[in-house]
Amino acid sequence: MNLTILGIRHHGVGSAKNVAERLEELCPDMILIEGPPEITEALALVGHTDLKPPVSVMIYNTENPRQSSFYPFAAYSPEWVAAVYANKNKIPLRAMDLPAAIGFQIDNLKQQEAQAMAEQKSETKETDTPILPPKISPRDPLGYLAEVSGFSSGEAFWEHHFEKNYIKNNATDHFEAVALAMGSLREQQILSSLDEENVYREAYMREVIRKAQNELYSNIVVICGAWHAPVLQELDKSAKADTKILKALPKTKIKVLATWIPWTNQRLSIHSGYGAGIYSPGWFEHIWKTPDDYDLHWLTKVADVFRKKNVDISTAHIIEAVRLAESLAALRNFPKVSLEELNEATLAVMCMGDAIMLNLVREELIIGKKLGKVPVDIPKVPLQEDFERTIKSLRLPLTANAKQYDLDLRNENDLKRSIFLHRLEILEITWAKRVDSRSKGTFKESWKLEWEPEMMISIIDKAFFGNTIQTAAQQVIKNQLEQETSVGKVAELIQKTIPAELFEIIGVLLNKVDELATISADIMDLMFAYPPLVQVSRYGNVRKTDLSMIQGIVDSLITKIAIGLPNACYGLDEVNAEKMFQKIGQVNQAVQLNDKPEIDQIWMDALRKLLEKTGVNQLIKGCTCRLLLDAQYLSEEETDRQLYYSLSANNDPIEVAAWIEGFLKGSGMILIYDNKLWNLIYRWVAQIQEDVFMELLPILRRTFSKFEYAERRQIGEKAKAGIITDDYASIANTAEELDEKRAEMVLPVLEMLLM
Repeated sequence: MNLTILGIRHHGVGSAKNVAERLEELCPDMILIEGPPEITEALALVGHTDLKPPVSVMIYNTENPRQSSFYPFAAYSPEWVAAVYANKNKIPLRAMDLPAAIGFQIDNLKQQEAQAMAEQKSETKETDTPILPPKISPRDPLGYLAEVSGFSSGEAFWEHHFEKNYIKNNATDHFEAVALAMGSLREQQILSSLDEENVYREAYMREVIRKAQNELYSNIVVICGAWHAPVLQELDKSAKADTKILKALPKTKIKVLATWIPWTNQRLSIHSGYGAGIYSPGWFEHIWKTPDDYDLHWLTKVADVFRKKNVDISTAHIIEAVRLAESLAALRNFPKVSLEELNEATLAVMCMGDAIMLNLVREELIIGKKLGKVPVDIPKVPLQEDFERTIKSLRLPLTANAKQYDLDLRNENDLKRSIFLHRLEILEITWAKRVDSRSKGTFKESWKLEWEPEMMISIIDKAFFGNTIQTAAQQVIKNQLEQETSVGKVAELIQKTIPAELFEIIGVLLNKVDELATISADIMDLMFAYPPLVQVSRYGNVRKTDLSMIQGIVDSLITKIAIGLPNACYGLDEVNAEKMFQKIGQVNQAVQLNDKPEIDQIWMDALRKLLEKTGVNQLIKGCTCRLLLDAQYLSEEETDRQLYYSLSANNDPIEVAAWIEGFLKGSGMILIYDNKLWNLIYRWVAQIQEDVFMELLPILRRTFSKFEYAERRQIGEKAKAGIITDDYASIANTAEELDEKRAEMVLPVLEMLLM
């Protein structure tokens, strides 16, 4: 009975070439590869025309999909090569590592143990905590060989001896050398950082091999990480010990599923699952596909990248770079040119020493932006199928590169895209993120889409909410609504639901907000709810939805806010007054947006009562005075009276500063054009004592810092003049004379905008 162990590096090009060669020589009747047995069924799809690497098998806990593992494959992964050979030749193929379900259970037990230790530690006094010696982390075993051989790291040693120097028809000697190197390290009891975990894994691997032998397979080939290879040979001597080790594994009832998902080159460069991370997946794929003259073809690709960026690169540059790379390899006594020599040649010849240009090569070629593809008919949860079906119908492809979509909601397909992306936002699937639109208007939306493989976990994790994106999003809103008692929070849910067009839940949300608003006495909560509800009412025109019911709720809310506002503002401290100040401004904007005269009157009456009420923070009073003045509900005479009273020298300077902050409210234009207000503030500042002024300076700086740069500049120019006695002189000092001809040129544009 023949057993052959092939020790490899995951995603190693040299390992993959030698595996392909050795399999052709051995013609096995059973192939075992490293990986949890749950992926065995998924491996049967390797070789399918629509399964194009880079891809990954995702194994997840069906009850908690966020507990998952990824097992990525590239075209040059030795396990992928073995799977292609097995499926092509109809040879049984199995994965033989520790089951993922047991791994998940071990992780759960470790988390429970860590939590228990943390609780115990919190209950223990610091003086009772024993001082333990620091743990020594095991070294990379290949680091010992690298040190003896003069290499900088174990990775560099392996790359030089076992990956770069592929020799055709020499696979047998290659794997014997790997076994000798790893066997020597294990005989010396060199520790690996994963040795504690490897005890269980290697015992399980040996047990799987024994099972295959008992099934009378006579020519078995095992493909595993090189470190495991030496201990998988002697099966008879370790049988009893393995049985004892495996009995110590925890029992588990965790159910797992495995499915293929697209992977990216960027993700291949990250350690995940059993696969070692690689720094240059694009380069590895190149030398896998281009065995001859790979250096010349590589530098041709580099030149093409630069030319697309309008960098002048000639054929002579490529020839000189090839010669320089070959010379560097010869000087270093390397049999072949490596990526390091090619990068140095590129930097010197094509980049003229500019390392920033070399970063472009790394992004476009060395790593690459390739995204794998999986068949549409592989087993998936219904929500995942609906997601993939929808993005195909909406022409929203999954890409590794970020792409911005500017949507016009008047276009039917763009409107459907917007609805779909808003539903994903409710489900917290972060593939799409809203960005500021380059064009203004309620009919415009902009989204940035950037796919990452881990996002598939979020989709599967939400599968229990429903079989489609729409029903799942609707269920998420329902679940949030059941726990909600705040009018403002329910209003936010409505704001999310309207653009997602979840019509079945909209009525429930409106009834809930109406019910809560009726019994709520929290004016701040009602003020929090009002702006989003007014904003939502605008979607009735843009998205063609009937929102007539919401208008009555909006009107009743403002009535209740107006009645309770004066009392809600009484006796507030500085922190709460600042919060109320912000809310009053937001509600005022919403009232203007609502644009109903009767509502405007109700709100302005409430502000007038607030202005006349005693015991209200001066920040709020200043804000109220400015809002009434802007809306022309306060005459100039009344405003002057408020100004003189509030800026009186007898008032507390801190309260005066707060009133000014509230009154100016982020806009300095009134100071530029209202000389009465300017003179009042100027005299008030002039009479303040120096120590009091230094105390007020942070408040004043905060107020003026919110002005536009042009406003601050004009205020500075005006301050040079001091007290303003001549209106015309004031304006002449702060602005150029009016050019009537240029001003008239604006009128046609304004006329078009106002139509």
